[in-house]
Amino acid sequence: MKARYLTALALVAIVSAGWLAAVNAAATRLTPGAGEPTLDEVRRATERFRDVKTALAEGYIRDPFDLCDSAAMMGRPESLGAMGIHYFRPDLLGISRPPSPRVTGEGTHTDFREPAILIYEPQRDGSLELVAVENLVFADAWRAAGHAAPPTFYGVPYDSMADDPATEIDEAHMFAPHFDRHVWLYRDNPNGIFTPFNPAVTCANHRGSQEHPASHSRH
Repeated sequence: MKARYLTALALVAIVSAGWLAAVNAAATRLTPGAGEPTLDEVRRATERFRDVKTALAEGYIRDPFDLCDSAAMMGRPESLGAMGIHYFRPDLLGISRPPSPRVTGEGTHTDFREPAILIYEPQRDGSLELVAVENLVFADAWRAAGHAAPPTFYGVPYDSMADDPATEIDEAHMFAPHFDRHVWLYRDNPNGIFTPFNPAVTCANHRGSQEHPASHSRH
């Protein structure tokens, strides 16, 4: 009986290992869609933004709330890690007015060679390290442009983000409903290159606000 039990466990382990290997192999086979850049092309196009001064000179602005977004801040498990500090291009997002009450825009830009958002991790010495690029389109603008489904990159649909008024956390970060996609080109992410948070990123050295200003009482 014991031998049969151990054999069964071994078979389960082998099958599980094979399944994981298949999943990882599928991930490595991801290819860009028609007209999309490769990840190497995106890296070459954005490498200069490792220097945040270059980003500022080219029209990116720092999150006015000076937040370093983490999973815990968004009501998610702390083990998921963080995103970082967002720098964004208002013109690429189509933002033309301040939040009223939420940030919204008309842009439908999805070209990662010119990402709408750059994400930086604060360092102990006060400097910033580029960790990811991101694109974001507002759901209403995207649908008004004739799209029935969220945009995709490498065949992976963008994440759909909308606030849930039944929770205390503002899941949409004070933005109107939108679709976004993170690409962790500059910091390896054990949870996947397209996941929202990265356990290898920390906000521990952030010197700004530690809490999101949004609350449902202010919506």
